[in-house]
Amino acid sequence: MLWGDPGIGKTALLEYVAESAAADFTVLRCGGTRLESGLTFAALHELLWPVTDRISTLPEPQANALNGALGTSNDVADRFLIGVAVLTLVGELAKERPVLIIADDAQWLDEPSARCLAFVARRLRNEPVVMLLTGHDDPVDGPWEKLAALEVRELGDEDARLLARAVAPQADEAVIRRTIRAAAGNPLALQELTTSVAAGDISTHPLADERIAVGPRLRRAFRARIERLSAPARTALLLAAADDRSDRNTVGQAGLVLGLDAVAWDEALHSGLLTTRSDGRICFRHQLMEAVVYEEAPPANRQAVHHALASVLTGENADELRPWHLAAALEAVSRPDEEVARLLEESAHRSWARGGCATAARALRRAAKLSPSTDDAARRLAHGARAAWEAGHVDVARRMLERAEGVSSASTLADLSEGLRGLIEFAHGDLETACRQLTRDMERVADPGQAFRLGNMAVRAAWAASHGALQREALQRLERRLPQGNFPNADLLPLLRQWWTEDGGGGADDRDQIVAPVADILTRLSGSSWLVMPPAPLAVAWGIESALQEALRREIDTLRHTDQVTAMTQALAQTVAPDIAQGSWTLATANALEGLQVAEGTGDDHLAEQCCASLGWLAAARGQEQTVADLAARTIEVWVPRGVRVFSACAEWNLGMSALFAGRAEEARDRLVRLSEHGHHAANDTVALLAAPDTAEAALQAGQRATAEDQARLLRRWAERTEAAWAISATHLVHALLASGADAEKQFRLALDVPGAASRPFNYARTRLLYGEWLRRARRRTDARTQLAEAAEIFRRLDAAPLVARTRAEQELTGQQPRRDSARARARDTPTTLTAQELRVVRLAAEGFTNREIGAQLLISPRTVAHHLANVFPKLGIVSRADLSRVDFEDGLRFMG
Repeated sequence: MLWGDPGIGKTALLEYVAESAAADFTVLRCGGTRLESGLTFAALHELLWPVTDRISTLPEPQANALNGALGTSNDVADRFLIGVAVLTLVGELAKERPVLIIADDAQWLDEPSARCLAFVARRLRNEPVVMLLTGHDDPVDGPWEKLAALEVRELGDEDARLLARAVAPQADEAVIRRTIRAAAGNPLALQELTTSVAAGDISTHPLADERIAVGPRLRRAFRARIERLSAPARTALLLAAADDRSDRNTVGQAGLVLGLDAVAWDEALHSGLLTTRSDGRICFRHQLMEAVVYEEAPPANRQAVHHALASVLTGENADELRPWHLAAALEAVSRPDEEVARLLEESAHRSWARGGCATAARALRRAAKLSPSTDDAARRLAHGARAAWEAGHVDVARRMLERAEGVSSASTLADLSEGLRGLIEFAHGDLETACRQLTRDMERVADPGQAFRLGNMAVRAAWAASHGALQREALQRLERRLPQGNFPNADLLPLLRQWWTEDGGGGADDRDQIVAPVADILTRLSGSSWLVMPPAPLAVAWGIESALQEALRREIDTLRHTDQVTAMTQALAQTVAPDIAQGSWTLATANALEGLQVAEGTGDDHLAEQCCASLGWLAAARGQEQTVADLAARTIEVWVPRGVRVFSACAEWNLGMSALFAGRAEEARDRLVRLSEHGHHAANDTVALLAAPDTAEAALQAGQRATAEDQARLLRRWAERTEAAWAISATHLVHALLASGADAEKQFRLALDVPGAASRPFNYARTRLLYGEWLRRARRRTDARTQLAEAAEIFRRLDAAPLVARTRAEQELTGQQPRRDSARARARDTPTTLTAQELRVVRLAAEGFTNREIGAQLLISPRTVAHHLANVFPKLGIVSRADLSRVDFEDGLRFMG
């Protein structure tokens, strides 16, 4: 990204690069313009126009997505898939010759195009592709924040003198010195100020020793040049400024409507302000000139020009551009018009369907401004707020909602925006406030299905805020709002009641109601309806991770063959907690990292934190204390102020578990008891329940028996309610730690013998370790060795380093020499180390997906896929894809058979 002041020479540098590369590179270029900044994928259309014939060679979902984005089909696609399609297309072109992508005036690119190009830029690692952009500001944030940036600075005095002399060779030295001082090294200013002096116009020239801002001085220079032209020539310039697509035929036809003749056009073209591109399009030499021409024109003239352009527009984008011209004509004279507002609204919904949410929001905001009726204005503002929200423009969405609230009732607005106010508060504000807002909107909206979704979100918000009373109130109001069950998924309301009721007395009946429908829930839900599913910690607490995992796997298998990239990633992220519980830690790490990458790309903070919490838990189990501390610090900084206690609780659990495994029992105990400490920022009942075995162990090591007894009671109540195998086993384990003699051994044996307890291998191995430690202390060394050997094997497979070390230390105390593997055995049995991305690539390759298909799912180019596979094969000791069928991905990447 080349950035710097207007007129500093960025475009000249791009032109130089493009000309130099033309013989050896495929050059694709586009430029941002003021008018097209509101036209969905306008810049992408210009960029890919020379290679549109290659789109048909892409995989069908990608080709459909890209054609939909470019308006050549009616296909609707995930915006990530559009980016993947462009990435694949550029990669294919790069196989033939290097590719140079140029985007001038990136600040004016339409937002969907900008985000697409930023997506591609971040993934160009192994391809012979160069991307150069220009912009006015340092790209420290926004879509370009991760790109390398170079500021284009002003010319030094000597270079400025050479340029001024070249522009006005007859000027005397005093004028040159004064021009250099005023221009402050800006090349465009040097040209314009020197030219104005050479023409005898001193109105723009500074006084001696005066140094002023370049912008105002340049505007005065351009204004002076414009004022010297005839009225028809100024109208011709205004036409070119008003239609910055600068199609010669369109502008010419509009000129005829306005009565312009060839003389007027000739004068405008020779004014020094316009230039003609190689494709015949007319454009200004610099956008600052265009802005001055447009802004200095009288409103009546701007109105006439926009009406003329609207009347002659033809071609594929005419239906999108015409409403904007008509709106600009009306705004020039501050007049509402329902017909134009309707055209803008229709254009907005077309843009929305193509993924141009930001463009749709802008069009709907403008349509609302032109609406004579307050009801129509409110509807357009509400829908526009929803579009802005989907585009990630939270502040814009809030402002549009505030404007709508000024002209409509709260009930109407809740219905029109589908409860957007509460959803924004849930994602970006205070959760207690979100719960109350969502509950109110649930009671206001007319659609029962929408009310069900909002009510569920309200309950979830209260749960995440650890506000039990608010959670109960929200659930009760939801049940009162939907007493009949005449809405989609109405049969899930009883299930919802079971999920969220903090305590129940139904025993096995509760369990039966929960387990029965889980396997088929996901097949009946889609999109935002997934929100009726319980959050992952709650599902794991209920002990139904196998059924949940089965449903998710089935859905993921379906999604892998579609273009729903975001939905697939969200589904993968939901599998992380069940994968951890079931001991598939390598897969859990890969899916958490993939979910984190996409969540950060979409701005989904909640999904990102969910992935971070899982990565923190895994880091604690693996002894990576610094990683745990870094992730926890990030969580506490971001989420404590927002009152999202479930995330703070997960961070505190991870810190406590990390301290426990490092032998710091008192620190661990102090952290873990906070999970059930009323009013603490890390208090959450679900997380406290899941952490109860850790809390009990830490408490007993720290000499706090009463705390361990509290944990035993907590686990027993949950086990009696849910009959979850893990809870029953954990209850016996904590009782064993509290007991002595024969009773302790009985409880250890009961904990290990619970049907299904072994399905959570990490918990099961810890039970064996603690039992082995008890046996060793009871001087039953032979029995202890059996338990410790079983535990050591599981910990070794999971790469739970601190517990491997603890188990080996216990084995040595029993007189047993822990297994010290030979180099060959370690090479055979030690899990192969792959990066998360390599693991994702190789798993998909093993399932038979091609490089193109893998790239589409992982949002990388096919060439990058090939690069990862080339790195992975030597690590695994294989030479072809066929050998991947022998790799056990669930057991540390060891070979089967």
